[in-house]
Formats: sequence, structure tokens, C-alpha cells
Amino acid sequence: MKLLGCTLNQSVTKNNMKKIAIIGGGNLGSAIALGLVKSNLAKASGITITRRNLSKIDHLKKEGFILSDNNIDALKKAELIILCVQPKQLAGLLAEIGSSIQSKHVLVSTITGISTEEIASHLKKKTPLIRVMPNTAIAIGQSMTCICSKDASDRQLAEVKNLFDSLGETLVIEERLMKAATVLAASGIAFFMRYIRAATQGGIQMGFDAEEAQLIAAQTAKGAASLLLSSDSHPEIEIDKVTTPEGCTIAGLNEMEHQGLSSALIKGIITSFEKINNIKK
Repeated sequence: MKLLGCTLNQSVTKNNMKKIAIIGGGNLGSAIALGLVKSNLAKASGITITRRNLSKIDHLKKEGFILSDNNIDALKKAELIILCVQPKQLAGLLAEIGSSIQSKHVLVSTITGISTEEIASHLKKKTPLIRVMPNTAIAIGQSMTCICSKDASDRQLAEVKNLFDSLGETLVIEERLMKAATVLAASGIAFFMRYIRAATQGGIQMGFDAEEAQLIAAQTAKGAASLLLSSDSHPEIEIDKVTTPEGCTIAGLNEMEHQGLSSALIKGIITSFEKINNIKK
């Protein structure tokens, strides 16, 4: 793990920025593009974003990105190819671009539930494959990105990790855990958003305006997460600091548990995991 987290910033500098093709300019593809530019790891002019309906991403042209509806042309200009399409589109996409993938290319896949082994079986050629699972907070440099690889050198893996290190936190894991990582990190954004929305609604009921309640709920969630990340603490330790005998916090926590808060969250996560394991290829 330490090797993969080594200081390889020199491999991705302003003087040595790789040309990037993002195949699939949806929410995630666009977020990755914006995040890379914001972190100064790539220039917008060095990133080509493809989508069939270019009108959907026309706003990115103002940011300086190259937009195209031709995947083959995008590959010709790139060294790093980031796949951001839906799982059902994979076979058709690889049939289209497979013969255009060259030795200079490193293929990075963000496709949910698709293993590197399956991608390799479509390509029918040995290509460095790196699978990443970021979340949409990558657009503001706050993603949690899990990474694994196949047929990639340590340097290639480290270079890709370095890119995503600057877009949040990264963790190199075994590929068998990638589906679980998708649920916990990518789907997790939605789960935490739902909590913030519920807390906001509670705040409104207590008398705050909607904007005030959302600010309080969102900043409090950010603070809670920051406490854990900055001190390597445990949630229960931080909870104990807030709860006092016969206090309002413990009363609220106990009522939430009586209503099944923890069990509902765990069941929701496991249900998402079961769903991703049954995705039709």
C-alpha cells in the first residue's frame, strides 16, 4: 500500500500532463473532468469528453474541454482512457474502440459491477486496466475512490492513483471488494444526502427556515465526518462526548434506535449490495 501511495506527483505535472479521453460525458464523467482541471492535474484543452448527444454537455465547451461524439477520434488524442458508460453499453463500446486501443493507452474503468477480467475478455488483447470507483463529490475534490488493477505496472497504477488522490481520498483494494465499495462510497452519497434532507425537515418543523436548517444539517454532517478523519477516532467515542445523563441527545438517539435507524441503514446498504450483485450484463 505504501508503494502505491508514494510521492509520484512528479509523474503528473503541468509539464507532463497526459492527454485524457473520457468516454461518456454523463454526471460522473463530467465530474471527473471538472475535478481534474480544478486540481490542476490536467488542462481542459487536454481532455476530450464524448457523448452521443453533445447538446447535453454543451456547457462544458465554455470551460475549454474538447467535446466529441466520435470515440475513435477521442482515443487517437489520448493516453489515458476513462470509461464512464453504463454497464449495458460496455460490450458495444469495446467492440467499437477495441481495435483502436494501442500500447500507449491505459484503460481506466468506472463502470459499476464490471470486472477487469470481463473487460479484458472483450478486448482480446493485453491492456493495462485500472478499475476505479469514485463518487460524484469528485467534482469538488472530495471523492472517496477505491482502486484495483489488472495487467498494469506499479507505475501506471500509481499514476492513476495520484490523479484521484488529488480529487479526494483513495484506497487500493482487492477487486473482490469493488462492488461493496460501490455501495458504500458511490451509493453512499445518496444515503448521506437522505439523512441531511431528513435532518433539514426536522429543523424546519422546529422553526428554522429551510435554508437555515439545511446549512446547519450539512455543516454538522461535515463536522462529524471531519472529526473521524482528522483524529482517527471511533463514532461511539464522539457520541459519548455529546451525550449526557438524562440529556436530550441520548433521548433522541434512543428513539432513533427504537425506530430502527441503524438496522434500516444496514439493511439498505446490504439491499444495494445484493442488487449490484444481480446486475444483468
